[in-house]
Amino acid sequence: MRTELSGMGTKIVGTGSYVPERVISNEQLELFLETSDEWIQSRTGIKERRISDTEDTSDLCAKAAKQILTNAGVDAKEVGFVIVATMSPDYLSPSTASLVQDKIGAHSVMSFDVNAACSGFIYALSIAEKLMQSGSFRYGLVLGGEVMSKIVDWNDRSTAVLFGDGAGGVLLEHTSEESFVLGEDIHADGSRGEALTAGKVAFSEKWGPQPATPLDLLQMDGRSIFDFAIRSVPKSIMDLTEKTGTQFEEVECIIAHQANYRILKAIAKKLKVPVELFASNIHKYGNTSAASIPILLDELVAGGELVLGSKKKVILTGFGGGLTWGSMLIQL
Repeated sequence: MRTELSGMGTKIVGTGSYVPERVISNEQLELFLETSDEWIQSRTGIKERRISDTEDTSDLCAKAAKQILTNAGVDAKEVGFVIVATMSPDYLSPSTASLVQDKIGAHSVMSFDVNAACSGFIYALSIAEKLMQSGSFRYGLVLGGEVMSKIVDWNDRSTAVLFGDGAGGVLLEHTSEESFVLGEDIHADGSRGEALTAGKVAFSEKWGPQPATPLDLLQMDGRSIFDFAIRSVPKSIMDLTEKTGTQFEEVECIIAHQANYRILKAIAKKLKVPVELFASNIHKYGNTSAASIPILLDELVAGGELVLGSKKKVILTGFGGGLTWGSMLIQL
C-alpha cells in the first residue's frame, strides 16, 4: 500500500525462511559422482543440501514471505513492494517477484527481481532501504530465493556438490528513527564476469521461428572465485568498518554468503578475527546463492541468537557472479 510517511528511517520487523523437504546427503552424491563425503566436507564444509522436487523459486519465496508476515504480524495487503534477489528465476519474464506478489496476496504493488547472484540479497536490501527512505511505503518485502538445482550440471562434480535450494528474507518497516543500515560497501567487476556464468541465451541462426534454445547450465572457475572472494571480501569489510568507525568487538556476528567454509576461514584469517565471529549453516544447506544470507539471518533470529529491536550490530557480506560483492553494517 502506497502512502506518505514522515521520517526517513527503516527497521527490520520480521524474518523468515523456507527450504524444500528433500535432503540430499554427500553419500547420495557418491552414487553417481566420482566424489566422497570426506572430500566434500574437507574442501567445502558441506554435509547435505536441500533440493526441490516440484517447487519453483517463486514457490519457495512465497512460503518464506508468508512466514515473515506471520512472524511480524503484518497482513500482505499492507506490503508496499516485493523485491526478489535470484539467479534462478521461474521465467525471464514475468519476474519471480510478480509471481510471489500474487501468491501472497500483495496485489498490485511494485514488484521486481534483482540478479546479482550470490550478492543479490545485499543489493536488494540496499535498494529496498532507499525505497523506504522515500516515505512512500510503510512495509517492504525483501527476499532471496533460489532453485539452483535447475541450473546445476549434475554431471559436473566441481559444482554439483556445492549448491542447494531455499529462500529467506526480511520485512522492512518505515520508522521515524534512524535506519537499520549504518553503512554499506557494494561493488561489481564485469571484466571478470565469465568466472561464473549460467543461463546464456543463444542467438537464433535465422530470423524465422526457431525451437526454444535450452539455457546453459552453471559453469564456474572455482579457483578464480576463491581468489576473488578472499581478496575482495576482507577489503570490503575493512573499508566498511573504517567508514563507519566500527570495531569488530562491537559486532555481534558476521553473516557471510555461505559459499565454502574454507573461504570463511580464509576471510577471518585476513581480518585477524576468530572464525567463530562468522555464523554458518553451510553444512546443512550448501550454497543457496542469494538465499544464503537471509536463511542464516532467520535461523539466528528464530534461535534467539539475534533479537530484532536489540540494536545489536551485524555485518552482512555477499560475493559471487557478476562478479559482485558487497557488505552492509546493520543494527537489528
